[in-house]
Amino acid sequence: MRTQASKTEKPPVITIDGPSGSGKGAITHKLAQKLGFHILDSGALYRLIGLAARKSQTSFDDEPGLARISREMVVKFVPSDDPEEPLHILLEGEEVTKSLRTDQAGQDASRVAPIAAVRAGIGELQRGFLTAPGLIADGRDMGTVVFPDADVKIYLTASAEIRANRRYKQLKDKDISVTLPGLFQSIKDRDERDMNREVAPLRPAIDAVVVDSSLMSLDEVFEAVIAIVREKV
Repeated sequence: MRTQASKTEKPPVITIDGPSGSGKGAITHKLAQKLGFHILDSGALYRLIGLAARKSQTSFDDEPGLARISREMVVKFVPSDDPEEPLHILLEGEEVTKSLRTDQAGQDASRVAPIAAVRAGIGELQRGFLTAPGLIADGRDMGTVVFPDADVKIYLTASAEIRANRRYKQLKDKDISVTLPGLFQSIKDRDERDMNREVAPLRPAIDAVVVDSSLMSLDEVFEAVIAIVREKV
């Protein structure tokens, strides 16, 4: 397994794309621990824009205002030893991790993500996460738009019902109030928006390996993904 890059060699990139609740975050963190790579949680960036917009009372119809937030916000991802929350997220120095895990934050992210000016605004920020020894980028367009030349591209998916149940358990474990029927509908609505938006729609990259985790445990998914990584990197 290559874990370092020479001075003239770009550090390796692994992209993990897929819909909400497919397990991208958990697999990304397990891979990062295994390989010692950095993490880019791109979905969190869009959630952060939505959160910053609410904090600053910026309308979600104000595209220039949202684009400005995407360019100017100061974000930091801090790894932790907490298996329940392995990545702490800071916005302008404030810990906002729990606020980003709500269904409202996910809905806000889905509203700002289709805006071309917003995506352009955070493009440089996203690519700036690529440093040695390597990067695992988790999102919806990491392998298709942000890192089209990634060394390994995974598209992780599962049925909407399975994803709703997983997200429900995850949020309830964090004492975040949510209903299963509401969450299922929210996931279906978000899939529809993400897959049909004009800018960077959610889809597997042509050269991505698709992993359907519907009938797999987290450990089984991880073993499947690490086998793909070992083969390609």
